[in-house]
Amino acid sequence: MKFGRRRDIEPEINVTSLIDVVLLLVMFFMVSTSFVQDGRLRIQLPESSASPENRVSDPVVVAIGADGSYRVNGQAVVNQNPETLRAALSKVAGEGARGSMLTIRADARATHQAVVTAMDVAGRLGFVQVNIATVNQQPGN
Repeated sequence: MKFGRRRDIEPEINVTSLIDVVLLLVMFFMVSTSFVQDGRLRIQLPESSASPENRVSDPVVVAIGADGSYRVNGQAVVNQNPETLRAALSKVAGEGARGSMLTIRADARATHQAVVTAMDVAGRLGFVQVNIATVNQQPGN
C-alpha cells in the first residue's frame, strides 16, 4: 500500500460575517441607548422671607405669547418688531419711563429672543426695574 503524503492545509475560519454581525449589534445598541444627561444645569435659587414693596404706581406689564407676540398693559402690539414695542411702551409710560417699573409676563413656550428683546427695549427707554413674573410651583408637583 502506498500512502500518499497529504498536503498540509491549515484550517481557516472566515470571521468576516461574524465581524459584520458584531458591528451591527454595536450600532444598534448605540442608537437605542438613552444617554445620561449630566450636562444639565442645576440651579438652586435663593430664598427670601421679605415681602415685596408696595408701589404707588402700577407697573407697566408686557405680556409675551408663545408665538412671540407682545401685549402692553393688555393692548396687543401690531407686530413683533422692536420699534413697534418701543412705540407702545413709550405711549403707555409716557415721560415717566425713567425710574419706572416694568413687569414681563412671558409664556413658558415663548422664545428667549422675544424676552430679551422686550428687556432690551425697556432698558433703552429708561425702565430701571424690570421684573419677570413667575408662578410658584406647588409642593409635590
